[in-house]
Amino acid sequence: MQADQLAWDDVQLFLAIAECGGVSAGARRLRLGQPTVSRRLAQLENQVGFALFERLSTGVRLTGAGERLLAPARRMADYAAEVARAAQASDVAPHGVVRVAAPPGVAFEFVAPFAAWLHERYPHLQLEVRADIAYADLARGEADLALRQRPADRDELTTVASVRLENAVCVSRALLSRLPPNPGFADLPWLAWARPYEHLPPNPQLAAAIPDFVPAFTSDNFLVLLRAAEAGVGAMVLARPLQGFGQDANLVPLSLALGAFSHAEIHLVAARSALGIGRVALVAHLMASELRRRVEDGPSSTE
Repeated sequence: MQADQLAWDDVQLFLAIAECGGVSAGARRLRLGQPTVSRRLAQLENQVGFALFERLSTGVRLTGAGERLLAPARRMADYAAEVARAAQASDVAPHGVVRVAAPPGVAFEFVAPFAAWLHERYPHLQLEVRADIAYADLARGEADLALRQRPADRDELTTVASVRLENAVCVSRALLSRLPPNPGFADLPWLAWARPYEHLPPNPQLAAAIPDFVPAFTSDNFLVLLRAAEAGVGAMVLARPLQGFGQDANLVPLSLALGAFSHAEIHLVAARSALGIGRVALVAHLMASELRRRVEDGPSSTE
């Protein structure tokens, strides 16, 4: 059986497993149970007449037949997303769901307050937020908009807005009272990313600045790290003004030079065709305006 005879649901299943590297991870992407995905994969392989994956203790690996199917399956996913967006392009009134992908910290500090501000003005618009370190594939329609550390890098994508943020080392007031005057990098207990995100900032920068660096606390969850900082466990690098050291957080910035790591960039990215949908274009415009305003004035109107 050829790939163009497969049902779209089967192609989505195949892609989710192939791109996530395992049945369980693919099931999470599809929001299905692992037994359901395993059963459907077995049915699909029986239907096409050959194995698509080799089962490993660490997940799965594409067979030769699976590798031949991967590229056309990805093209099919791109075309399906284009068709879906074209069908919605006639939207006039701002209503419906706009899906936004963002790193957890940005989703927590910016997108959630922005959603409240948006709902007051456009009550028929709803934001669905995917707070994840992993990039959503905008061309394939996994999200409508994305806040990223890198600008658009594919022809089918466009960068709607870019802002430059100031990074700062933040500690709780309780921890500040225990620190020596003018502490250096090595004087601080540090909060850092745990696996699988140990390659992300600030981990490499701290390892380069502190000999034999060992963090005081690690987590793979931004909110856990933030709560640890509030509790006085250690110092945390945060971006201003999106993460604005509000009264609830009880965090204060230190006068500690971060060098090349003193700034970060946030880019609002969209698929070009998605901006033809009225509600997506409106949210993109409003979000871009609010991003720029926060950088210029600091957080206020959405809080």
